[in-house]
Amino acid sequence: MSFDRLIAKIIETKNPTVVGLDPKLDYVPEYIKNKYFEEDGFTLKAAAKAIFKFNQKIIDEICDIVPAIKPQAAYYEMYGHYGIKTLEKTIRYAKLKGMFVITDGKRNDIGATMEAYTAAHLGSVKISDTECEPFGADALTVNGYLGSDGIDPLLEVCKEKDRGIFVLVKTSNKSSGELQDKLIDGIPVYAVMGDMCEKWGSEQIGEYGYSSVGAVVGATYPEQLSELRKRLPHTMFLVPGYGAQGGGAQGIAGAFDENGLGAIVNSSRAVMCAYKNEENCPEQDFAKAARREAVRMREDITSYINLK
Repeated sequence: MSFDRLIAKIIETKNPTVVGLDPKLDYVPEYIKNKYFEEDGFTLKAAAKAIFKFNQKIIDEICDIVPAIKPQAAYYEMYGHYGIKTLEKTIRYAKLKGMFVITDGKRNDIGATMEAYTAAHLGSVKISDTECEPFGADALTVNGYLGSDGIDPLLEVCKEKDRGIFVLVKTSNKSSGELQDKLIDGIPVYAVMGDMCEKWGSEQIGEYGYSSVGAVVGATYPEQLSELRKRLPHTMFLVPGYGAQGGGAQGIAGAFDENGLGAIVNSSRAVMCAYKNEENCPEQDFAKAARREAVRMREDITSYINLK
């Protein structure tokens, strides 16, 4: 199972975190941007090249201590086809370095359209007699609010290609409760969606007890994290909202099971921009600063859980 591979990497690195590579051009050090601006001018092509170099250097520094990266597709799509190429290259480079890759795309549709999304991000496309893998991520974030019609095509590919999905359940944003906290027969919508994740993944349970269907549950709602961990024993959690959005390590502890497993916590800007927050850190050392922040985050979170 896909999440068996992720959990094995978490155990190997003793680190239940994922680094979100959501790079704005402003995050990239000037010396990298200037190199590509000189080559290609102030163009989308130059921006995409600079972002890939930025990603590459961070991956080189963290690949031995962080199990996974999570590129957010929107930050690449904004640079057109050059950015899409950078997303593909980032995924392939991280996997080459042994990292698990979660594409944060929040895709959802039904029928043939969802099959196309699935093939693009998790599966393959047949060109004559050749199977081609467009992006090749290990997992994808998805929106389950169209129901099973939008999830079933993903489940087939998860089984065939050893992939995973993270379904939006209780998101970290402030207004999430406007819908997700509403009651259906006395049960919050987020809990109903969580129960559906358990059902969708029931036929794909791995050796660690977690299925190929995970859930996105925000660090900013620690009570719901703990509630859902008990309610969803076979559902792996992707936990955004740590750090910049206000989620703390102590509150996150409820996302984990008795073995310190069952969740992976995301941090994006704090890692990518660590060099800007460190006193007297030269921009040429941005990747080493990212590593230092990744280590700090690991130590912070594991101080509250019993990762065996």
